[in-house]
Amino acid sequence: MPSSASAALAASPLVLPGHAPMPVRLDGRRPRGQTVPLVLHLHGGAFTSGGVDSGECLATLLAEAGAVVVTIGYPLAPANPFPDAVEASYAALEWVNGARARLAGARAPLFLAGEEAGGNIAAGVAMMARDRAGPTLAGLVLVAPMLDPCTATASQREATREQVECKWSAGWRQYLRRPLDAEHPYAVPAHAQRLAGLPPTLVLAGEDDPMRDEAMAFANRLAHAGIPVRTGMVPLTGWPESLEKPLHPCPCAEAVRKQLEGFLTAPTPPPS
Repeated sequence: MPSSASAALAASPLVLPGHAPMPVRLDGRRPRGQTVPLVLHLHGGAFTSGGVDSGECLATLLAEAGAVVVTIGYPLAPANPFPDAVEASYAALEWVNGARARLAGARAPLFLAGEEAGGNIAAGVAMMARDRAGPTLAGLVLVAPMLDPCTATASQREATREQVECKWSAGWRQYLRRPLDAEHPYAVPAHAQRLAGLPPTLVLAGEDDPMRDEAMAFANRLAHAGIPVRTGMVPLTGWPESLEKPLHPCPCAEAVRKQLEGFLTAPTPPPS
């Protein structure tokens, strides 16, 4: 359960200069006198749907792994195409970093996490933090991340079968304002030319996950760029659709929680 201060914080939208108010959800708690990991969490929804409550599943798992979790309702396409969601999420990251002492402890390690489209945005925000000398990140958590606008991997074909159209390709079209946006690393991190300097990353995918192949391909690229990467392949997840449902019952919950616990508590440099 959130602390009373955290609950009060979540009662009002997050209002940041230059951005529309964003809903906020807080999960987890900081035991008195202790420091815990602090996570900015970005929900899924193919860039066009979802919100702080649809991200409950991963937010709950992160909180059960020992973190204080701030989930934001970033602006959605098509009304807010790229780069609106990434810029708003980066502004939220700066705000969370500034509230670190109050939420999780002054020296709490700061993480980014996202599932499906939120995984894409989280990766883009991590690049922005690197490029803008922004908040120091202890790690990046990508769960069934939606990274490739081509939607043509074997795992995507297995999921869509004979479908000509799918919600993920439709989501990409509504998110990318113009063709050139597909070449921007903050919009399509999977195609970024420079991955060096990103934080340690945990990439989780499901064996039955349409995003499986693009997730593992990105993990391999990160590893080749010298980024410490952990990967996990989880059976029978129902991802990404099941990530928009309440956590319980979820057959993969315990396996994912253990992965998160191991990653969030790994030794990391203290925040600068």
